[in-house]
Amino acid sequence: QVQLVESGGGSVQAGGSLRLSCAVFGYIHSSYCMAWFRQNPGKEREGVAAIDINGDTTYADSVKGRFTISQDNAKNTLHLQMNSLKPEDTAIYYCAAEPAPYRTYCRSRKYQADFRYWGQGTQVTVSS
Repeated sequence: QVQLVESGGGSVQAGGSLRLSCAVFGYIHSSYCMAWFRQNPGKEREGVAAIDINGDTTYADSVKGRFTISQDNAKNTLHLQMNSLKPEDTAIYYCAAEPAPYRTYCRSRKYQADFRYWGQGTQVTVSS
C-alpha cells in the first residue's frame, strides 16, 4: 500500500520561507513522477512544481524563482523549498506521485487527474 505523508506546513509572514517534505511509503514503481499541488476552498487544485525521473523540474509561473522542488531518492522523500512567500501562496499543499512507464511520461503529467497517489495535504498560511 502506497502512502504519501507531507510535513513542514505552517504560518509565516510575507517574505518568509518554509520547506515542505513528502515521505513516500510503499512501492510505487521502478520510476515515478512526483509533484506538488495546492488548493484553496472552492478552487481547482493547481500544479505548483514537478520533477521527472531524469530530475528535470518544471514550475508554475507564479512560483518560478521562489520555489524549488527536489527529491532525495535514497530517502524516498520529496521536498519543496518555498522562499519569498506571498499571501497568495496560502493554500493546502499536496504531494502527488504517478508511476512512469517510460522516460518521457512525466512531461504529460500536469493536472490532478494525471496523478494516482496523493498525500493528505499540509496547510501553508502566509500573512501580510
